[in-house]
Amino acid sequence: MKQQSPKNILVRMPNWVGDLVMATPVLVDLRQAFPQAQITAMCKAPLCELLQQETAIDELFCFTPPSNTFLRRQEHRNIIEKIRSGKYDTAILLTNSFSSAWWCWEGKIARRIGYRGNFRKWLLTEALPWSNDAMHQVDFYKKLLEPFEISRSHTAPRLILSPKETQEAKERLYQSGYRPGQKLIGINPGCAYGSAKCWPFDRFRALALELQKQAFVVFLGDAAGSDLVKKIVQGLPEKVLNFAGATRLREAAAVIQNCDLFITNDSGPMHIASALGIPLIALFGSTDDKKTGPYEDSSSVIHKKAACSPCFKKVCPIDFRCMKEISVEEVLRKARQSL
Repeated sequence: MKQQSPKNILVRMPNWVGDLVMATPVLVDLRQAFPQAQITAMCKAPLCELLQQETAIDELFCFTPPSNTFLRRQEHRNIIEKIRSGKYDTAILLTNSFSSAWWCWEGKIARRIGYRGNFRKWLLTEALPWSNDAMHQVDFYKKLLEPFEISRSHTAPRLILSPKETQEAKERLYQSGYRPGQKLIGINPGCAYGSAKCWPFDRFRALALELQKQAFVVFLGDAAGSDLVKKIVQGLPEKVLNFAGATRLREAAAVIQNCDLFITNDSGPMHIASALGIPLIALFGSTDDKKTGPYEDSSSVIHKKAACSPCFKKVCPIDFRCMKEISVEEVLRKARQSL
């Protein structure tokens, strides 16, 4: 029996910056397939701010689960009540957690689509088999649109910034000493997953010291990585700026939008830069660029393909050869070619 077209869709977005950006094509493809439908993107704060200007959705459903166990039960109830009040007829779960499926089941959403696993198959009306092939994460998310007979597209991840946000970032850079017309290179030396994904910090320092001879360099990162960036930039010339821990997500994205080049580990900011169309140098070691690299853009990746890579470990248990084989000279050469 053919399913009716959905009229009120809830899309449970991923919980990490890079994954959320890689999931944006699902929203775009849904909008193209169902132009009259109400589409709500549900995601954790503060990640939801990345979708504030997204034109493919009608509503943002932001939530912040508290860490306190007692309050968490109440927060679950609040989320379920909010889902029920939304009267959604369809849920697409881009997260693989038990809780997201349970919320939508308790929220009385009639059609619930997601990947099976984590003991949640019985909570879904359409539980797709987990795929272990080499498809990119973007396509892994798009596969969940197959029950709607939406063919796999080439829609790329995107982020939409307002001209005001881009201009405010430009003014912030100006106040820090940067002048329009000069080259601007962004660098993100951290990542949320673990140190195994990070190029050695002393190499980022050596790279910045060389790059500042022909461009301004701005370091970005979250509050957790701000101490690392302080060590990297300590004693470097004034043409090296430190914005780590000093920007919200959208503010960081707006700074990246102003860059001529962005150099980064496999991380959320890498996907932000890619979605904004900024030239990239993406450094890979313990992870697989075929799955989580810039979508349909292998030219921006440096991956030495060590015998033990990808291992997907958070901390390297041996000699960190996958990242140490990437030299400062190689990254510098590629950066100069890009500029």
